Amino acid sequence: MLPAGEPALMLTKTSPALLSHSIDGALLRRKLTEAYENSSGDVADLRRKAVAILKREWDQSRESLLMHIETHRGGLSTARELSKLADEIITALWDFTLTHVYRARNPTEGERLALVAVGGYGRGELAPFSDLDLLFLRAWKETPHSESVIEFILYSLWDLGLKVGHASRTVDESLKMAREDHTVMTALLEYRPLSGDPGLVQSLKEKLAADVMRHGASDFVAAKLEERDFRHAKAGTTRYVVEPNLKEGKGGLRDLHTLFWIAKYLAGAIQAPVLRESQRAPAAGGWGVLDPLLTEKERMAFVQAFDFLWKVRILTHMTAGRAEERLSFDLQPEIARRMGYIEADGEPAVERFMRRYFLVAKEVGALTRIFCTKLEAQQTKPLQRLTHFLQSGLLSLTKPDHPGLIIDAGRLSVQSPDVFKKAPIAMFKLFRMADRLEMDLHPDAFTAVARNLKLVNAALRRDKAVAEVFLDILVRGKNPYRTLSLMTETGLLGRYIPEFGHIVAQTQFNMYHTYTVDEHTLRAIGIIRDIELGQHKDDHPLATSLIPNLANKETLYLAMLLHDVGKGGDLGQEIEGEIAARRACGRLGLEKWQIDQVAWLVRHHLVLSDYAQKRDVSDPETVASFARIVETPERLRQLLILTVADIRAVGPGVWNGWKGQLMRELQAATEAAFRGGRGTEGDAVTQVREEIQARAAALRESLSAGDAKMHGWLDTMEESYLFAFSAEEILHHARQVWNGPEGRASAQAYIDQARNAARFCITGKDRPGLFADLARCFTNMGANVVGAQVFTSTTGQALDIFYVQDAQGKPFGHDDPGRLRQMEQALEKAVGGEVAAPLIHKAINAHRAAAFAIAPTVVFDDESNPQMTIIEVSGRDRPGLLADVASVLARAHLDTASAHIDCYGERAVDAFYVVDHFTRKQLTKAQREKVHRALTDVLDPPSAPTRAAPTRARASVAR
Repeated sequence: MLPAGEPALMLTKTSPALLSHSIDGALLRRKLTEAYENSSGDVADLRRKAVAILKREWDQSRESLLMHIETHRGGLSTARELSKLADEIITALWDFTLTHVYRARNPTEGERLALVAVGGYGRGELAPFSDLDLLFLRAWKETPHSESVIEFILYSLWDLGLKVGHASRTVDESLKMAREDHTVMTALLEYRPLSGDPGLVQSLKEKLAADVMRHGASDFVAAKLEERDFRHAKAGTTRYVVEPNLKEGKGGLRDLHTLFWIAKYLAGAIQAPVLRESQRAPAAGGWGVLDPLLTEKERMAFVQAFDFLWKVRILTHMTAGRAEERLSFDLQPEIARRMGYIEADGEPAVERFMRRYFLVAKEVGALTRIFCTKLEAQQTKPLQRLTHFLQSGLLSLTKPDHPGLIIDAGRLSVQSPDVFKKAPIAMFKLFRMADRLEMDLHPDAFTAVARNLKLVNAALRRDKAVAEVFLDILVRGKNPYRTLSLMTETGLLGRYIPEFGHIVAQTQFNMYHTYTVDEHTLRAIGIIRDIELGQHKDDHPLATSLIPNLANKETLYLAMLLHDVGKGGDLGQEIEGEIAARRACGRLGLEKWQIDQVAWLVRHHLVLSDYAQKRDVSDPETVASFARIVETPERLRQLLILTVADIRAVGPGVWNGWKGQLMRELQAATEAAFRGGRGTEGDAVTQVREEIQARAAALRESLSAGDAKMHGWLDTMEESYLFAFSAEEILHHARQVWNGPEGRASAQAYIDQARNAARFCITGKDRPGLFADLARCFTNMGANVVGAQVFTSTTGQALDIFYVQDAQGKPFGHDDPGRLRQMEQALEKAVGGEVAAPLIHKAINAHRAAAFAIAPTVVFDDESNPQMTIIEVSGRDRPGLLADVASVLARAHLDTASAHIDCYGERAVDAFYVVDHFTRKQLTKAQREKVHRALTDVLDPPSAPTRAAPTRARASVAR
């Protein structure tokens, strides 16, 4: 039984009442004949009249057909019925052309012509905006008659608004191209005659079977699989991307097509049915070619996956209004609704739909694995194309450590499925051995595991020997990402760790995450392993140096495995995750201190990134507050490694040097707090203060010795400034103030490689609204501010420092120094009050972002810093948001000490340290209420997009 909110898959026959969309071919031809009789005989006039009739029939019947797909039809039946409608239109046009427009009463050999559907249309399947692939089959070279016929038909079809892919060839030309180009061979493989000379079609059939398909099976199979690999590399190497390509992506329709093409080629199933025979039920649609390679159950799984993907594809075309193959965020909610998904158990309909999609994509992967292995067994596919591993024939591994395991044709397999029934632990030893030997699984073993999952019961989950094997794979495996992914594909990992099973194929409906929750988790585990092996030492030297010194790596890997299992829980991700982690680790037999460690890491796995990216790491109170949460150096080390892997696994381009530098600075300051072995919370905080004071004293001594001017500069700046910068940076700031034009602003920029940003240092006389005006300058030039620090000396001298990137996440102006100079000039004018009017920038991916409900939030924090109020704002990201928020703060007479800017897909999360301009204190209750209203208006303006689907925990940002 399907869970609540899960629509059933429709594979039933359509009732006669729903066939009103069909076209009466005889009536259509009579209408065309009447049009001919009432025409002037002019070719252009004939085409206009024919197109008007055909278009009316096509539009009405197509609309009628597509109206029923949501509730009454499956995807395959709709695709086939749409193809049949096209058949009626095209054949009627053919008859009209050759009967009334360019009739050849006694056609010569050169005037013989046949019309053949090829490609997907030849297979009898059509999406609403698919191309119609046609082959005009000639007996001889092009003649004026055939040229006129082809031209009239093509122009008419284009006038109908149809996209047509076409070729005009003889039989021999077609065969020659098929031998040279596997793409042409594939298109011909699915040819279907529509109209015209039957002798030409028969000749194509006979020569194709005798001259082409009898030879080169291995080449064709290898070419199609190589084409598939290239397509996967282009579209994404995993099927678990959250905006999948329905057609070209891994686990999509093209993978099923590839299997079908190979099977059809091998079967030599090139038939030439007449038009009516090609329109029969799915069983007659060619699926029989799969019988030698798939069981009945597997064939049904193939057809069901095909039907689901076709329905999604058709609805995607209808929703987008074009030939769109990418299931993008802005389309997913509407397609989920049309597919019949509803919210259930707190999971939004769109996420339920996407979970189903990924489970189908997973099934496609399993079918591909089974299919290719059976090709190997038939020696159709070269063995080396299937595996890059050991090819040692049949080698027994039946020893006590791995009972019943064998190597078969270069893959790890089992002697029989009964091996697992006798010793269920063998399922886990199978994957451990696959990891050690760096082998793929034989599909027989893959299937045997999937069919014996019921053996994984409560007792086995608490078996210490099984836990030991599992932890070997997770913590000490050569490639835990690959091995755990295989375990997930078979269903074993989710069955053994039910908490992980809860997130298998779970999607996160936001623009921040690239992968499903389970895929993200497994990638993060793989990244930890890569760090341990030293493969990321250039990007993460600190994490690489810390991991060998961990007291217990099992807790780190288990925390990573379980860090997201709380997603969707009623109590929130962190609390639900901690509860689930304790339960899972208890079953695995971990000691109490290990369970506590894993649970703490899961509960607090976001805290390091939150503090580093949303708080001022140069603020002593930030360090003290973070130290109170972490408590021990071991937790700090594990948390840093876990956070690095977690962020890197979100998707390409999410990690950058800016985040890395912030985390390293916070880690170093917190580690200093723990230095000396002090264990209590109070001692840790005291140590932070002592380290800050010692550093400030050392800076003063090194910078001001014998230099009265520098001594005066340091005396005018607050202690946090001395903590925030190195001696070299402070000296640079001071010289900029001294050497700049007296009484005028100065802006200097340089590329900060460590932070992966351009650093702009701006000095000048402070004034209300200065920060907002500077932010507006960056917006006007299309720059993204990722961080800012604001200082004002006791003499009224402003020192504002901005860290800026371009739209690609690289340092602004890194490839164009002239842009840096241009920005410097604009900033100097802004300090003096000359700010250009706000420019309207088109938001990047605005149509995708509009699919999300972004609830604006404004939170005030008076606890983290006793001298300042921290305002954290969150809302839909857009160009100019920072400047608008800063303007609100300026109008409220608030001075900004630092700003911390971050973006998680469609959501911006910014934090501002502010004080009242007059009292220099935290905000009062009345001020907070007024600022809250003003900021909410800015974060959620009336013109903001409103089309959205319900999302879970809208105001939270999870990594």
